[in-house]
Amino acid sequence: MEHGETRPFDPFDRFAQEKESKGKSLEQLLDDFSRLRSESLAALQALNLQSADLARRGKHPALGAVTLSELLATWAVHDLTHLHQLSRVLAYQYREAVGPWGGYLGVLKCSGHSAG
Repeated sequence: MEHGETRPFDPFDRFAQEKESKGKSLEQLLDDFSRLRSESLAALQALNLQSADLARRGKHPALGAVTLSELLATWAVHDLTHLHQLSRVLAYQYREAVGPWGGYLGVLKCSGHSAG
């Protein structure tokens, strides 16, 4: 956002974390997540953003002009997407155990979150 709409954001490798995570235990992954989230939140807090800052605009290489408010909301929804994925994975183990109630449990019917 520091360059406004004059220069697109630096490219972001969406799959870098997957590559870096290979071979790590669940405990290591959770520790990494906790550390990185703490660092991210500290950096965000250090910016001391005010309401007016949320309207600042930047240029996404594929999406075009976006606001800081949209970027922060996307961050929150990104995390919620992972919680959604976790709930589906955890619920799946009970798909047969719930018997006839399965038809009432939407989490067992959900086939994904990224439909276009």
